[in-house]
Amino acid sequence: MRLYGKEWTRRELEARVGRIEQIGGIERFIRNEGPEAGLNTIRIRTGSGLSYYVTPDKGMDISLAEMHGVPVSWSAGNGEPHPAYYDQREAEWLRSASGGLLMTCGLSQVGAPGKDSAGAYGLHGRIHHTPGRQISSWAEWEGDEYVMKLRGVMEETSIFGERIRLTRMIMSRMGDNRITIQDTIENAGFLPVPHMMLYHFNFGFPLMAEDTTVTLPEGNSFPRDQDMDISRMGDWQAPDPQHKEQVYYHEPKKGSELIRARIHSPSFPVNHECTSSKGLIVELEWDAAVLPKLVQWRMPGAGEHVLGLEPSNCWTKGRSAEQESGSLRIVQPGEFIQYRLDLKFINHL
Repeated sequence: MRLYGKEWTRRELEARVGRIEQIGGIERFIRNEGPEAGLNTIRIRTGSGLSYYVTPDKGMDISLAEMHGVPVSWSAGNGEPHPAYYDQREAEWLRSASGGLLMTCGLSQVGAPGKDSAGAYGLHGRIHHTPGRQISSWAEWEGDEYVMKLRGVMEETSIFGERIRLTRMIMSRMGDNRITIQDTIENAGFLPVPHMMLYHFNFGFPLMAEDTTVTLPEGNSFPRDQDMDISRMGDWQAPDPQHKEQVYYHEPKKGSELIRARIHSPSFPVNHECTSSKGLIVELEWDAAVLPKLVQWRMPGAGEHVLGLEPSNCWTKGRSAEQESGSLRIVQPGEFIQYRLDLKFINHL
């Protein structure tokens, strides 16, 4: 593997440490106070700067992520409440959502709360607050590469209703500042069900600074609401307590198998003292065939100071709106859908 600026074999590294976890690896623990009490957490360190926390009790989503000890994700003022605090009604999701690097929205509803023939549904669906089963974590050598993997299964179920299963795999390699997410969705029931999926990636200070730029995929872009200014989709600004959220919809140009979005922060610090900087590039890449859309949440407010980049198979006006427009994805009994997303953190020299 490549680490600390040179190539190493497995035996060369093992000769230099007591345990490989001295460099990086996986550790599991349980939170013990506040709304987080009882929350299972798994930390992964790649040994080359990237560290992130996965919460199996909250859809195996990713909370705090750091590069060189400096945060790249945004943390909500809620903290990371245990899913027992979740209230499904209307927009109460906002009181127990964690923020963090990734909040998954779905599996049968994304966006605004509402009501349809199946009943009332809340903001962004249930999956972010669904505890996983069959949680496993392991790290192993594959030749001279050290691979770290997490796996879990979440189910959205209802008697007489849907039974949608999400199997998630999260992977990183020692020496590589990359997170790979592989999700498999299965309709485990016996009737067709609606499926809405949105990956709510949240980026915050100091990655998001006044000199940060955002490169969006080529294609058609338009605001969710007509009064939203589209001139600042690619830049950032200082916190503004009066700022109202802006949501933009992007339809990337067809013909490409992969869609990419990029954040470049020239002033991102490489140490806690912030005395030097080489900058950081963050690249998000995903499969256009199953996630053909991108939602951008631009919120440079005070406290809520966050950029959301959200690959999706839908917009965020809710299930009824998708149904009315004829764009609601229906998954047949026994059908599988596979998603893959790669998030790369690149030190910019």
